[in-house]
Amino acid sequence: MARLIGLVKPLAGFMLLAILMGLIGHLCAAFITIFGGYAVLALLRFDTPLGLRALFVSVGVFALVRGILRYAEQACNHFIAFKLLALIRNNVFAALRRLCPAKLEGRDRGDLIAVITSDIELLEVFYAHTVSPAAIALLFTVAMCLFIGAYHWLLGILALLAYMAVGLLVPSITSKRSGDDGMKFRMKSGDLSSFVLESLRGLSETLQYGQGEHRLAEMNARSDALAKDEERMKRTAGRNIAVTNTVILFFDFAMLLVSAMLFRNGAVDFSGVLIPTIALMSSFGPCVALANLGSTLQNTFAAGNRVLDILEETPTVGEVTGKPEVVFDGARTEHVTFSYGDDTVLDDVSLQIPKGSVIGIAGRSGSGKSTLLKLLMRFWDVQRGGVKISGTDISDINTENLRDMESLVTQETHLFHDSIRNNLRIARLAATDSEIEEACKKASVHDFIMSLPQGYDTPVGELGDTLSGGERQRLGLARAFLHDAPFLLLDEPTSNLDSLNEAVILKALREERKGKTVVLVSHRRSTMRIVDRIYSVEHGRMS
Repeated sequence: MARLIGLVKPLAGFMLLAILMGLIGHLCAAFITIFGGYAVLALLRFDTPLGLRALFVSVGVFALVRGILRYAEQACNHFIAFKLLALIRNNVFAALRRLCPAKLEGRDRGDLIAVITSDIELLEVFYAHTVSPAAIALLFTVAMCLFIGAYHWLLGILALLAYMAVGLLVPSITSKRSGDDGMKFRMKSGDLSSFVLESLRGLSETLQYGQGEHRLAEMNARSDALAKDEERMKRTAGRNIAVTNTVILFFDFAMLLVSAMLFRNGAVDFSGVLIPTIALMSSFGPCVALANLGSTLQNTFAAGNRVLDILEETPTVGEVTGKPEVVFDGARTEHVTFSYGDDTVLDDVSLQIPKGSVIGIAGRSGSGKSTLLKLLMRFWDVQRGGVKISGTDISDINTENLRDMESLVTQETHLFHDSIRNNLRIARLAATDSEIEEACKKASVHDFIMSLPQGYDTPVGELGDTLSGGERQRLGLARAFLHDAPFLLLDEPTSNLDSLNEAVILKALREERKGKTVVLVSHRRSTMRIVDRIYSVEHGRMS
């Protein structure tokens, strides 16, 4: 809770305003009933703070002020909540950028989507209906205990016990009985999101192999299990409300009984019986609001923990800034050793990449070729050895400077649900249409794009599903050509291409190699025809 409250700092002024308005509003609501009690005393000829007419006018004023402040408090709380949700989402996206790709490699995409969407949305309950209501309940409790205690200290203590039982004891018991149900529910919700996303992406394969009914049955089973968990949590919330109302009735009767005993003993007059009893009965609102949140907050705190885990996670590779700019003048690896956990992928690998050369890296699948390219991009830091560009270790090169010097074309080209032009322009936002077309000609994809009904404005569909693997791969190469970095890293750039298109791509690489340094990973011998030197990687070692 403390970590979530800490995020309120940018809007602390609005939060204090909401607390002040809520406190005054609740006091007005309570004193409508209390002044009604004073009116009864006035009719019975007892001494009252105000005359009968003034009491009725005051009640009307309290009602009007209560309505205005209630609206203003809720508006302020929701402004705080939605403003903070926007800030949190911005911070989460910034955290994901810091964490990727190392910390997000293999992370469940559906679960991440659940965190970014539904988990963050649940925090609205905390910021709009928990933080200021808790502070209001505390201040309101102090004010009402002092007011009731003014008639007799024993009545003030009884009121304090009543407020603590309703606002603290009942929610605490409910929270303990709920255990980690909230976290389990959020985890299962994230798993279901992942399963649905995976089912949609693999829909064609599911239909092809006749697994639709099995997949649907699994989805229904997960949905039913989630619904049962939610039903159990709702049942707990219902019991919480019932217990809260029972406790309130108990203390109402206790206040009436104790004040009556004090009246009998001459410790208070009739007003000391009527007003404290009415005051207690009309003042449980703020505490009840907290009590009703007891079970709901389990789900909210679970969502908050999942969000905060991302915000507070330490990146595997930190951003580098403030270093002198480096101009590309060749690269090398020196006795590099790298492991994924306990699995050693590269062992004592040394590689020379002179400026202007085309270096080929061959080897069987899983031998560490792609990992070597990712180390050159500094997606991970090596465990031993060093990776250097222009004689400078890449951990001492500004991250932005490093990205400007390098272009990486992976085996799988990701395309956004946008036009072909915008998917290419991500490589260089300021690129002109003629520069985009030139890059596509080099990648042997311009003629294909021009054959489409909308040309470069053709939408590619979600994840590029409207294009073939070879077409996506050539668009990935076009991005690299458009980025125009001096150091080009190509991971199986022709694996999805036929012989004719492979020849066109290799011809373009040969013609564009002037001023470029290329590292080419491929298992095809034909692709290695343009390289100056071939390194072979076997079992994580270079030969």
